Amino acid sequence: MTMLPDFKLETHFSKWEFHARYHMTASDAESMSMRDLLAMATPEEREAFEGMWLGYTETFGAPDLREAIAATYVNRNASEVLCFAGASEGIFAANAVILDKHSHAIVVTPNYQSHETLPLAICAVTGVALDADDGWSLDIDKVADAIRPNTRLVTINFPHNPTGTILPLDRYHALIELCRKHGIYLLHDEIFNGLGPSDATHLPLVADIYERGLSLNVTSKSYGLPGLRIGWIACSDANVISRMERMKHYLSICSSGPSERLTMIALKNRSRILARNCAIVDENLPKLDTFFARHPDLFEWQRPDGSCMGFPRYKGAEGVETFCQSLVEESGVLLLPSTIYHSELGATPADRFRIGFGRKMIDDGLAVFESHLTKSKR
Repeated sequence: MTMLPDFKLETHFSKWEFHARYHMTASDAESMSMRDLLAMATPEEREAFEGMWLGYTETFGAPDLREAIAATYVNRNASEVLCFAGASEGIFAANAVILDKHSHAIVVTPNYQSHETLPLAICAVTGVALDADDGWSLDIDKVADAIRPNTRLVTINFPHNPTGTILPLDRYHALIELCRKHGIYLLHDEIFNGLGPSDATHLPLVADIYERGLSLNVTSKSYGLPGLRIGWIACSDANVISRMERMKHYLSICSSGPSERLTMIALKNRSRILARNCAIVDENLPKLDTFFARHPDLFEWQRPDGSCMGFPRYKGAEGVETFCQSLVEESGVLLLPSTIYHSELGATPADRFRIGFGRKMIDDGLAVFESHLTKSKR
């Protein structure tokens, strides 16, 4: 079995996420307590959670949970949904069943590392870089140029991690038509769909509009419930769903029963939870606008379209990695340097960092951030 490389982002978080005082680079929305989530439940849902049998659950996911997930789509039903232990298991399963050593895959860069390293462990992969000078958008002609006769999979992620960009709708449809023309599967990491400024316009879910589209989602990001560890892929291709279910037999086998019940409650209150989380983004974004505007000599800030993170440029002479290291070690403020997003498939920015704004209490972190900059200029 091919050994996978070190997961740079997760290694970085293993060192700092629970030790830094101010986590300013989180990609998930503000979490809630078990008590707050259960307060949204009906008496029947509460009883289903508290009185449940703690045995194995179905590999596909509980039938009523899959129905609730399918209800978040326009054209999908429960049989076209497969649940996973988080989104990462879904990424693994999708690549494992769609690709083989004779295949070719295309991924956008920069991206969440497993979208690159997993296909690279299987077959040839081409990276297509998003263009910072074009609002971090995707050049569909470059994707077309990268297609080979054996291209089986294209992987995208919008709202994009780490830039927060949402692909223009016309380009999205053009990409789907390109994949349809060549019979290519399109894995769309949609885990930030629905999260961002409250006036953001999100893309249609790919499983609703493309017969070979795989919609990847999870409770972790837009819902702010990563502790539930429930993810899913929706796809109208029954063969792919079946093969991924068999792959899951080697992975988690099944989901946590209590997490399934809690996810049901969250999905039934989806609009309420997303509105809460988008309101936090609405409150925090102007604070970042003001912060970066005070330091034009150090930062170049581009307001994201969606999600709860951005990817500003750092202009300091010492470089972004040294800057982020001194910031967390000296002041306890955690950011994610763009070197974490290094790609084996082509150049990625080396002068940026990821900053998050989906959680409450951003003021405290920004105040310490400001103080650190003031001390550094002395």
